[in-house]
Amino acid sequence: MEISEKEYQSKKTNLFIILAGIFLTNAILAEIIGVKIFSGEETLGLAPANWTFFGTYILDFNLTAGAVIWPVVFITTDIINEYFGKKGVRKISFITAGLIAYVFIVISLVTKLPPATFWLDVNEVDNNGNPFNIDYAFNTIFRQGLGIIIGSLIAFLIGQLLDVYIFQKLRSITGSKMIWLRATGSTLVSQFIDSFVVLGIAFYVFGNWSIEQIIAVGIINYIYKFSVAIALTPLLYVGHGLIDRYLGKSMAARITAEASGDKSFT
Repeated sequence: MEISEKEYQSKKTNLFIILAGIFLTNAILAEIIGVKIFSGEETLGLAPANWTFFGTYILDFNLTAGAVIWPVVFITTDIINEYFGKKGVRKISFITAGLIAYVFIVISLVTKLPPATFWLDVNEVDNNGNPFNIDYAFNTIFRQGLGIIIGSLIAFLIGQLLDVYIFQKLRSITGSKMIWLRATGSTLVSQFIDSFVVLGIAFYVFGNWSIEQIIAVGIINYIYKFSVAIALTPLLYVGHGLIDRYLGKSMAARITAEASGDKSFT
């Protein structure tokens, strides 16, 4: 059955809106909840790793809460790359970076608002009867340092742009086959750079960490991202299957061909 141009453009637009919504929501949410650090070992019921790096730093698998949902961004990036190419990933990456900056600006402004007295009074003690300053807690949770914000935004953009470049290079070699190779390969390289850029800017340029500590913590973060990227590969195929079913075989072939620069379908 021949597909009309109107139907093709409608489905293509709807697909981009859905993928962009998933991407935006998870990227921004990961930035907001990233202030919480949790123990990976305790979550799994394991003893702390107590790894020693450079004979000085003892590290466990302590990760930001944002890392829990950040893999969704990995997967969505690769899917957008597959169906919308470099332009699609670049567009959503710059939009997301702008919105993340907007979120932090709003947070910075609202944390400076004077708290209502009754709000402080009704929350003056915690569940155990200990003194509690809810305004201080609110500000501490939501307000992050300038270095972390700048480091996060720069690392995000570098990671995304590097991801799309490597993805398309691998696609030019593999064609439409071996989705796992271009998706996983691009993610592993881009997130290696991302892991160290954000730490370097936030805690070396704007902080007081040493190079050794940046490397040590960066390795822990990358081990997690590496493991998750491999583990989530099957979900990438699930996502492709659902999208191809929605688009139909011929429409899916056309949109991926256009994304890769193949003009034979136009």
